[in-house]
Amino acid sequence: MNEMIRSLGKESRLSTVGGIDCDLHPASPATTTLLPYLDDYWRETFVMRGVDRLSLAMTSSPARAPINVRADWRAKSGFAGDTLETVRSQALDPFGTRLAICNVLHGSMIMHSDDMAAALCGAVNEWLAREWLDTEPRLRGSIIVSAQNAELAVAEIEKRADDNRFVQVLILAQNDEPLGRRRYWPIYEAAARNKLPVCIHAGGSNRHAPTATGWPSFFVEAYVAQGSIFESQLLSLVAEGVFHKIPELKVVFAESGFTWLPSFFWRADKTWRGVRAETPWVTEQPSDIVKRHVRFTLQPVEAPLETDALVRTLAHIDCDDILLFSTDYPHAQFEGLNALPAALGETLARKIMIDNPLATYPRIAADFGKEVSK
Repeated sequence: MNEMIRSLGKESRLSTVGGIDCDLHPASPATTTLLPYLDDYWRETFVMRGVDRLSLAMTSSPARAPINVRADWRAKSGFAGDTLETVRSQALDPFGTRLAICNVLHGSMIMHSDDMAAALCGAVNEWLAREWLDTEPRLRGSIIVSAQNAELAVAEIEKRADDNRFVQVLILAQNDEPLGRRRYWPIYEAAARNKLPVCIHAGGSNRHAPTATGWPSFFVEAYVAQGSIFESQLLSLVAEGVFHKIPELKVVFAESGFTWLPSFFWRADKTWRGVRAETPWVTEQPSDIVKRHVRFTLQPVEAPLETDALVRTLAHIDCDDILLFSTDYPHAQFEGLNALPAALGETLARKIMIDNPLATYPRIAADFGKEVSK
């Protein structure tokens, strides 16, 4: 067991100053805000159809529900995080954040029309670059794409690849098929080619039920089911051979939780040993592949309040490289500035806040290198 994990649970409240926040959510832009970033055809189409009057903010629960936005981060009107000033005052300055990765969750990612989805994703990315990244040097961006059309997604990745402020590609966890399928491989290849991790974020198109037995009745069912969706996608990536085919690929699971990993590792490794002849390209335990290629954002920390419980979970995971610091702003995952559970201890907390993100995001690591050389 790693010595860093042995020392857990011995510290009091931990500082987040200087950390790299790997999951921060600016509010989705209003469709009228995106019109200047669309070409003439789509601008005219949206106005003609009345799409410009629609909100395409993506959420699976009421916008002001506690799980969507913390009470002290709610906006008097509109959505939390809808202005740069608000994000600075609520999410950057209080935590002493050095850099934060913006994950804009927008309905463009789930449009039924491939072309409309691609146009809107491009507009959101351009909006993020011009109105946020140009203005706030602490922010970095995720290239949002609609995974249903790999060719159009790759084109958007290549279009943004020269802007080093975009540090990853963002897709949703619940897509049309398991994410290990070959239809998605061109997206992963384009991301790896441009040194961009692929972030798989909670959410989806809802074209398929979030449970294996059909549609649930209540939000709590759909929310809890996200855990099983992430487990399925993780196993799909491993079993289908994505990491064998693209060994340089890094994947980040955002808002997936991580306390389910010990049981997932045990069952995946045990079953693989019994049927591994079926997937000869999986040449080592699934848990070892995951530990090398996949990272998990810290929030939400879905663990009991007892310090010992989280300590035991991290010991069972047995990989201090696997977690990335996140606040998940503005979602209600913790109170005040307590984004880092005290059980982590200062040494592991620093690794999660700085070292692990630098090892995961080559473009951010390059920025840090430039700062050090000055």
